[in-house]
Amino acid sequence: MEQFIKKVLVIGGSYFAGRVFVEELLKCKDVDIHVFNRGNIRLGIDGITEHRGDREEPALIGRSIPEEEWDAVVDFCAYIPSHIKIMLNNVPGRIKQYIFISTTTIYQNSWNLPVRENAPKISGPQPELGPDADYGYDKWRAEHALRQMCAHTGIAYTILRPAIIYGFYNYAPREQYFFDLLQQGEAVVIPECCPALFNFIWVVDMAQMIIRCIGEKKAYNQEFNLVSDELISYPRIVEVLEEITGKQIPVVRKSVEEINRERIPLPFPINEHLVYSGVKMQRLLDFDYTPFASGMRETFNYYQMVQMKRRETLRQH
Repeated sequence: MEQFIKKVLVIGGSYFAGRVFVEELLKCKDVDIHVFNRGNIRLGIDGITEHRGDREEPALIGRSIPEEEWDAVVDFCAYIPSHIKIMLNNVPGRIKQYIFISTTTIYQNSWNLPVRENAPKISGPQPELGPDADYGYDKWRAEHALRQMCAHTGIAYTILRPAIIYGFYNYAPREQYFFDLLQQGEAVVIPECCPALFNFIWVVDMAQMIIRCIGEKKAYNQEFNLVSDELISYPRIVEVLEEITGKQIPVVRKSVEEINRERIPLPFPINEHLVYSGVKMQRLLDFDYTPFASGMRETFNYYQMVQMKRRETLRQH
């Protein structure tokens, strides 16, 4: 009997969530993994075929990617509608399912919490976010482009909207902000009252959920938030840090006004809640999210390993 091999094309795949997804997917049997990106960071992992090219250059897409019957295209780095359109128009072969990694940033601010998939979406750029003013709105527009093109071509789509992601390979100054303070022996500043609440997705949980969406017909033509329902605040982060290090963390409480005036770069909201519901996906996949303390422990162990390797490299030079 012929063995069925799933062919998966990953767009991106060398940074953070994309890299963890590729590594987790590689643990699965009977998967043929292809990765397409600009090649700035090569994976160099046995069992993964890498294709170099720029997604904004259609001719490179056609020349670089082989013609296959793709069980899934998993797109980590589409930020504007044209990114979606160019890929769908130029990936050689046939695509059965297009999985687009969007963001919860597409939702309007709301007091109706937790925010679910059918909540109101933003209707334009968000100037208050500065350099990221267009990010959420462009992702929302890219979702529209995907739905429209898939309806026209008969390709199934799955849209995944992760909340705040943390974990291995994270290049954003999120959990590392706190880890660096611990390493330097400095106090952690937290808001002194009315702490904001937010929730997270551990990058490994995210990877596993994407994997389980591949070929899952109940996920076809659907949108899902990816987020644990565990509510986190700045005091809770300090508790978790104390739990995983076994040390008491020095804390300085300041008002929101002081934090803003002193430009203390706290990585999460300080005066608004960002709370989303991941129940829809959890019920579909019967998935148990990793507790925040467990995910942070794994992430802190990884951080320590990276720091040790850096120190060893410095000593050698």
